[in-house]
Amino acid sequence: MPHVLILGGTGEALALARALALHRPDLAVTTSLAGATSTPVQPPGAVRIGGFGGSEGLGDWLHQAEVAAVVDATHPFAATMAGHAAAACTACGIPRLKLVRPMWQRRDGDRWIAVADAAAAAQALVTLGASRVFLTLGTRELRAFAGLDSMVFTVRMIEAPAEPLPLARADLILARGPFGEREEYALIAGRKIDAVVAKASGGDATRGKIDAARALGLPVVMIARPQMPPGPTVDEPAAAFAWLSQRLPG
Repeated sequence: MPHVLILGGTGEALALARALALHRPDLAVTTSLAGATSTPVQPPGAVRIGGFGGSEGLGDWLHQAEVAAVVDATHPFAATMAGHAAAACTACGIPRLKLVRPMWQRRDGDRWIAVADAAAAAQALVTLGASRVFLTLGTRELRAFAGLDSMVFTVRMIEAPAEPLPLARADLILARGPFGEREEYALIAGRKIDAVVAKASGGDATRGKIDAARALGLPVVMIARPQMPPGPTVDEPAAAFAWLSQRLPG
């Protein structure tokens, strides 16, 4: 039975795992989760939680597990994992596909400020003169905003971080998406937010805050996606399913 590894943690990875379980029972599928949250949505099939130990560790695992194909469906900002997957698959001679959701497209009324990283986003907030900011970033990225003591931050995460937020004035909201435009509008307007900081993640699950910011006429400081390794890429689970079917026909 051919073995497929899905590097997961996204809705796209979950959808692919479910499609394979339903339509390709002849394949053994393992989904790898980083373990960033304690209660992830469990995909069908085998699940592996935790890191591999870099590209060499992943390569060893691929060899031992006799993996026939890899679909990297990690988050668009998981650049380190994407690099490890590319290196390991190249070294092992295993076909690899990147499944990454489409980027958001700018619409009339959007006030996007494109920046390269969290540090540049913090500087953009200073330039804007923002006072109340909505952040939906990871704990590590929050450190870039630690010196902005005059700003009040609303921070949303799936789970509470192990350590206190590195921000002088912040309210923490714990919630798991998807988030619609209506509820995002109510949150942003209710907290008198005057700027939003977001990663250019794409997809529908977190687009609500982008649409709400447009409706309210607010600026969105948009952190650009990191560059990914070269290789075949698709933007929807159905295309990844087709790619696997071509290489591993039933």
